Amino acid sequence: MAKARNLTQKIIAQHLVTGKMTPGAEIGLRIDQTLTQDATGTMAYLQFEAIGIPRVRTELSVSYVDHNTLQTGFRNPDDHRYLRTIAEKYGIVFSPAGTGICHQLHLENFAKPGKTLIGSDSHTPTAGGVGSLAMGAGGLSVALSMAGEPYMLPMPKVVRVNLTGQLTGWASAKDVILHLLGLLTVKGGVGKVMEFTGPGVATLTVPERATITNMGAELGATTSIFPSDAQTKKFLSRMGRPEDFVAMAADPKATYDEEVEIDLSKLEPLAAAPHMPDRMVRIKDLAGMKVDQAAIGSCTNSSYTDLKATAQILKDKRIDPSTDLLIAPGSKQVLKLLTAEGLLDPLLDAGARILECACGPCIGIGGSPVSKGVCARTFNRNFEGRSGTQDAQVYLVSPLTAAQAALNGKFTDPATWGEAPKKAELPKRVPSIRQLFVFPPEDGKDVEILRGPNIVALERFAGTPAKMEGKIALKVGDNITTDHIMPAGAAIMALRSNIPAISQHVFEKTDPQFVARIKEMGGGFILGGENYGQGSSREHAALAPRHLGVKAVIVKSLARIHRANLVNFGILPLLLVNKDDYEKLEQGATLTIPAADIKPGKSVDILVAGGAKVAVTNDLTAKELEIIQSGGLLNTVKLS
Repeated sequence: MAKARNLTQKIIAQHLVTGKMTPGAEIGLRIDQTLTQDATGTMAYLQFEAIGIPRVRTELSVSYVDHNTLQTGFRNPDDHRYLRTIAEKYGIVFSPAGTGICHQLHLENFAKPGKTLIGSDSHTPTAGGVGSLAMGAGGLSVALSMAGEPYMLPMPKVVRVNLTGQLTGWASAKDVILHLLGLLTVKGGVGKVMEFTGPGVATLTVPERATITNMGAELGATTSIFPSDAQTKKFLSRMGRPEDFVAMAADPKATYDEEVEIDLSKLEPLAAAPHMPDRMVRIKDLAGMKVDQAAIGSCTNSSYTDLKATAQILKDKRIDPSTDLLIAPGSKQVLKLLTAEGLLDPLLDAGARILECACGPCIGIGGSPVSKGVCARTFNRNFEGRSGTQDAQVYLVSPLTAAQAALNGKFTDPATWGEAPKKAELPKRVPSIRQLFVFPPEDGKDVEILRGPNIVALERFAGTPAKMEGKIALKVGDNITTDHIMPAGAAIMALRSNIPAISQHVFEKTDPQFVARIKEMGGGFILGGENYGQGSSREHAALAPRHLGVKAVIVKSLARIHRANLVNFGILPLLLVNKDDYEKLEQGATLTIPAADIKPGKSVDILVAGGAKVAVTNDLTAKELEIIQSGGLLNTVKLS
C-alpha cells in the first residue's frame, strides 16, 4: 500500500530527478515553468546564453518587465529590448513594461496546480495560491532550469498550517500571514514548506491564498502552498483557463514535520512595524499615530478583489489632505476590471494617485515618503531604506487598513470603522489580456539579440586557493537583507546588467566606505549574524561582492536563496560552531582559512592573527563544495 503523502511530497515525488526525500538531503527537481523579472532577468539570460543551448527546455518560461519601468536614460530601455529579443530567440514568452507585476500576471495567466515553478524573484511562491510548487531562486539556477537541468535544493520539511474558522469583520488574508510571521519570525520557515490545510482553507479565495503564499517568503520558507480545490477551479475558470484545473490535496492520513494552528475567526487587523516583517502589532494599538502616506499595491495586494474593497471603502469620501494615497493595480487585467465596473472613479474622486501596473514604490521606484514619514503599505517588506527614504517608518498592512489610514490621516481603532465591505468575488467574465504577451516564434535561430552599451559580458571567477588569507572587511549584525547588501532603487537597478558598475554600491547604505576598503584590502571576508542574506532573491547580492573579492562569509546562519547564490558564484559560506565567537572577531582582523581542509559538513579552525582559533563548519554537499572550489557554477556546467 502506497505511503500517505502531503501535497508538497506528492508534487516533489512526481518531479524528483535525483536524491531522496529525506529532510535536509539534496534533491534535484524537474522544473516545468520559470519566470524572471527585469531586475534579475538580464543577468539570468546572459548566463543562459553562456550555457550555449539553442532553445529553452521547460514547458513554459516567461520574461516579465515589472521592476524598473521608469526607463530614465538609455539603460533600462536597452535592457528591456535585450530581454525582448532574447525571449524571441530562445522560446520565451515576453511581458512588456506596464503589463503588470510578474506574480500577479503569472497567477492570472500561467500558473497551474501540481506544476513546479522557479523564478528569479523571492515572491514566486505567490503561485502556491493555485497549488503550484513555486520557489524563488537565483538567476543562475533559473538559467540552468531553462536549460533542462534539475533544480537542486535541500529536501524541505513540511509544516502543516491548519486553518479553522473564517475571517470576520475587518480581518483579511494579509492579517493571516502577518499573524504567522509574528508566531514564527523571519527565519522560522527556513528549510520548510508551509502547507495550508483544514476547514478554513475553503473559505479563502485564490487571491487571498496568493497574498498568504506571496508573503510566506518573509518567513524564509522554501515555499508555501494551498490545495487545488473548488476555489481553484472557480478562479481558473473565470480566468478563462478551466482546462488547467487539476484537483490536488494531501492524502487523508498524510503526516507533517511540524504543525501550526490558526483560528481565522480570532484574527484582527494587524501591522508589521518598522523595520522587519515579523514585528507584529495590532492596529488598535497604533490608534492616533499620524500616517503620512498609504500605498496599496505590490505583488502581495494588487488584485482586483483588493482594489475593489479599497474602492468600496473610499466611495463618496475624500482622503485626508495631509496623507498621500498611491494605488498600483497588479496587472492591466485588474485595471480593465476596475474600469468596466466603474471602480476607478471612487479611487480618483477620493484623491488617490493611480500608478502604472508595476512594482514601483515597493522597491523604491518612485513614491518615496517624506522624511521620517509614517507609511501604511500593503507591501511585503519594510526593510530600512527600501522605500527610498532612509528614515521612513513603514508599516505593512492590509488594503482595508491602508484605505482607512488614508481616509483618517492616521491609524485608528478598527472598532470605529463601521461595517466591513463584503468580500469581493471575481466576475464570471474576466477580460483577457493574453494578446499583450509576446509569444516567441517556433524557430528563433535568425533573431538578432540587441544589446545596449550597459550590458557587460559575464565574468568568470578563478577557483578557490588551498589557503585563503585576508581581513574581515565588514562586520554586520542579525537579519542582514539583500537590500542591505545590494540596494534597490531606480539608479542602482539600472546597472543590473553591468556588474563592475553595480558593484560600486555594495553595502553603501550600511557602510559607505565598504567598497573602497575591500578594494584596498585586495578582497576579504564578511562576518555576519543570524539569517544573513534574507529577503530578495537578487543574485547581485552575491555576484557583486564576488566581483569585489569577497572570498567567504562567516555567519551564525544563512537565508536559503542567498546561500545558494553564494555557492553559485564561488563564495564560501561558513557557519560559526560557537556563535559566541562572533563577539571575539572584529572588523579588520586578519584570518587564514584552510580551504583545502574543508569537507562537507565538517568543522575546521580559522586562524586569527595573533594566534587565536575559531571553529567553523558548513552545510555544503560534496557537489556544492566542488562548485565553490571551481570558482562557481558556470565553471562546472556541462550540458548534453
